[in-house]
Amino acid sequence: MKTEAFSEPQWRAAADAVQRARTVLVVAHIAPDGDAIGSLLGIAEPLRALGKEVTAAVDDGIPPELRFIPGSDSVVSSVTEGDFDLMITVDSSDLGRIGAAGAYGLAHSERTINLDHHPTNTAYGDIHLVVPQAVAAVEVVYDFLRCLDIEISTDVACALLTGLVTDTQGFRISATNSKTLEIAHNLMNRGAPLAQIMARTLNSRPYAEIELWKRVLSTVRLDRGLIFAAIRQRDIQCVGLDKMTDGGLVSYLVNVDQAKVSIVFKELPERQVEVGFRAKPGYDVANLAFKLGGGGHTLASGCTANGTLEQVQAIVLPLAHQVIAEGAGT
Repeated sequence: MKTEAFSEPQWRAAADAVQRARTVLVVAHIAPDGDAIGSLLGIAEPLRALGKEVTAAVDDGIPPELRFIPGSDSVVSSVTEGDFDLMITVDSSDLGRIGAAGAYGLAHSERTINLDHHPTNTAYGDIHLVVPQAVAAVEVVYDFLRCLDIEISTDVACALLTGLVTDTQGFRISATNSKTLEIAHNLMNRGAPLAQIMARTLNSRPYAEIELWKRVLSTVRLDRGLIFAAIRQRDIQCVGLDKMTDGGLVSYLVNVDQAKVSIVFKELPERQVEVGFRAKPGYDVANLAFKLGGGGHTLASGCTANGTLEQVQAIVLPLAHQVIAEGAGT
């Protein structure tokens, strides 16, 4: 049964845009996680089944650890030609996150649906399916498929459940609710393999990431509830990784008993630093990331800042301590 929300103007406009479109571009955010790829494939495959000509794209392609999701081989790493009746961006809070593929799509699509769940979403595009109450973007995709009266196949269920598992860290974050579990239950009933998804996403990592942690843990500092670490380009190169990552370290550090907020600074080329934030309930790092040009969720967010590692730390660390001070009474 459809919910009342599906009768709201934005949902009606989105459904109408899909029905009218013949060519559709679906784009996920750069440096994609399980929710981004799950949402990308979770909407692209059903639209193909409706007879739409769908291009699914994400800059640099799908990470190796997520290529088990059915339909992954249909995703392209760049879009440089063609025009589209409709573009759908998924799990992307701002224009900076949609990458080169999204930028091309904006210039070559008649309309854009912005489908997301980040409270810091900047409301770009023409139609907004932005649901901050959703724990993952795949939850919004799930509801949109119901709005379109599209039956969810086993392959699509696998994609959507992957997004739920990864964005909730295996249903462990505080935002997990009864609807989350109800959706997971329904997806499992459609054949999505929960145990396999958990094993492939949460319980698997390359040995190179262990070598990275060995180098980086020596930089960890705990200061008045703030725990932080730094990863330099040379660390990534020395362990043989081909992209900047923290291997989940920022999520690991926030679990320290004395920590309220965790940060991992990742040094990028050309004097930039990627900053990942995590927080315990009662502390809000979404607004902190937004102030720095990024975005995300109350308990998990990030940004990319200009400057050297030391310069960015000098700006970010005092602001993070302010977040801790402001949240201490909640």
